[in-house]
This record gives sequence, structure tokens and C-alpha cells, in this order.
Amino acid sequence: MTDMADIVIDQDGSIARVRVTGRLTLAGLGNVADRLDALALSPAQIDLSGVERMDTVGAWVIQRFVERTGAKIVGAHPDAQRLIALVHATERDVRVRHEPPFAPLRVINEIGEAAILAWQTLLGLVAFFGSVVIASWDLIRSPRRIRVNAVVHRFELVGVKALGIIGLMSFLIGIVIAQQGAVQLQQFGAEVLTVNLIGRITTRELGVLMTAIMVAGRSGSAFAAQLGTMKLTEEIDAMRTIGVSPMEALVLPRMLASIIMMPLLGFYATLISIIGGGLFCWISLEIPPVTFVQRLQEVIPLTDLWVGLLKAPVFGGIIAMTGCFQGLQVSGNAEEVGLKTTAAVVQAIFLVIVLDAFFAVFFTQIGWI
Repeated sequence: MTDMADIVIDQDGSIARVRVTGRLTLAGLGNVADRLDALALSPAQIDLSGVERMDTVGAWVIQRFVERTGAKIVGAHPDAQRLIALVHATERDVRVRHEPPFAPLRVINEIGEAAILAWQTLLGLVAFFGSVVIASWDLIRSPRRIRVNAVVHRFELVGVKALGIIGLMSFLIGIVIAQQGAVQLQQFGAEVLTVNLIGRITTRELGVLMTAIMVAGRSGSAFAAQLGTMKLTEEIDAMRTIGVSPMEALVLPRMLASIIMMPLLGFYATLISIIGGGLFCWISLEIPPVTFVQRLQEVIPLTDLWVGLLKAPVFGGIIAMTGCFQGLQVSGNAEEVGLKTTAAVVQAIFLVIVLDAFFAVFFTQIGWI
């Protein structure tokens, strides 16, 4: 008996029997599978008493032959019988391409999943805010535990390094507001009111709002990526093991830096926007800088400045909290870092705009128009 598998066909009258010998394995199968497929007769039995060894491939060949011809297996070792039975039990048709789901049901399913995810995220943010409040109260009771160096280091990330891009963006926004406002107001011979438009819209709304959006894109994403990477490398778990609170060491310094720096960045952005708008008025509308500044003093109430400065720290806290929350949700693999960073930016901008709308209604109701 050789190691390679072989088949012998015995014909006893009208009854045919196929005897298989050798090793029914991937290495020893040879052309037995092709020869069995080429058999034109339908034998009554397939004798496996001469099989030395069988693996899954050999069992599949025998099982396929039995299903095609209806032959009965005889002489098989108990282990071979169990392997053939296992192959038979796991054999099923596999659909290469799944049928696309019914389009309306798929849309409804996606809407439902999005609603559930939004609700879970909202609950998570509320719970995270509660943890921030508790940690903040602990720090208020023990001021020595405040990590001043960490807060100052975040000042550079949130504030100093953002001055260039925020300044450029604000300067261009001021020019755009002035240009678009002047084009419309010139139709009524009221281009001098462009100064009013620039002063009030930048001081009250766009200065702080655009700064918050830029900080969400820069700092919020950075917070999420930093904490997400630390979560993957188990640094946060190590901090908990040695008794260091991640909330006090990682989250609160970032939130404090954002809350403190946002009013300063908002005021800086407002000032640069006014400079950009004033430059356009000087060049295109021939409004001298002195006249421009005097007009600003006349038309901008002090409440507009307070509205912008009061909204700024709230925006800063929301941006930092959202970035840290999403960063701490990272788990599994590095792809999660990118997904949670994107989610942090989107959620921060969404919450900033929602809060800005709330503030607009609130300040209007109390008479700060």
C-alpha cells in the first residue's frame, strides 16, 4: 500500500464498489478527486477500509462523491466517520453577494441607529459633565492639587499657537463682511452703515463663533487624539493603577486652559476682524480710519462686547469637554482614534452652534439687543 491515495473499482454483477486506499490528505490525494468525479457509474458502496489517514480535504472529497452517487460508506475508521459527518454538517451553500436590503427599510434602520447613537452620546456627555463637576469641586476644596504647569502648557496649544490662523481667518472675515455689506447697502445709498454692520456682527456673534469653530478644529481634535492614543497604549489605566485621577491630570487642565483662553482669543479675533473691515472701508469706501473708529464708538453698545465675552468661556468648556470625552471612548484599534477625533470636532461645532442660538434668544429676552 503506497502513501498516495488510489481507487480500485470492483464489479460484482450489477453491484459496483469503489475501494479507496492510501492517504486521503491534501498532500497525498493526487488525482483521486478528479477520478471519482469522472466515474460514470453509480456504485452501491465506497470502501474506506484501506485508507491510512484522512484530513478535512479527503473527507470533503468522499462526502461530495457520496452525495452525487448515493453510495454507502463501508469499512471507515470511526475517526474518519466522525470527520465525514462533521464535514457534512458544516457544508452549506454560501451566497457570494448578499442581496441588497429593501431601500426604505435600510433608510429607516440607519435613521434609527443614528437616533440611538445620538441619545447614547448625549447621555454619555451628561454623565461626563457630572464627573467634571465632581472633580472640579474636589480641586476647589484642595487647590494644591491643581496642576498649574499642565494648564500653562495647554495655554500654548489652545491660545498661542492658534493666534496666527485665527488672526488670518478673522482678518479675511472682516473684509468679506465689509465687502458684501457695502455692495448691498450701496443700492440704498447707505454704505456708511457698513461700519455698523462690521462692528456689531463681529463683536456680538462672528468673532467668538468663528474662533470657537477654529478652536474645535484645532484643539478639540488634538485633545481627542491625545487622550485616545493614551487610552490605546494603556497609559490611562496605568495612571489609575498608581492612584492618579485621569480627570484631574488630563481633563481638567485642558478644560481650564480652553475656558481661560477662549475670551482672549474671541476678543483678539473681534479686533482683527474690525481691522480688516476698517481697511476695506478705507480703501474702497474712502472712510478714513479716524471716522471709522468714531463711528464704531457710536454704534457698538457695551452689551455687545459683554455678550461675546460671556459666550466665549462656555464655548471653550464645551469644546474641551467634548474632545476629552470622545478621546476617552477610544477602544479596540488605532482606527478608533480617527473616528473619535472626527466625532469630537463634529459634536463640538454642533453644540457650539446650538448654544449660540440659545444665547441669542436669551440675551434678546433680557434686553441685550
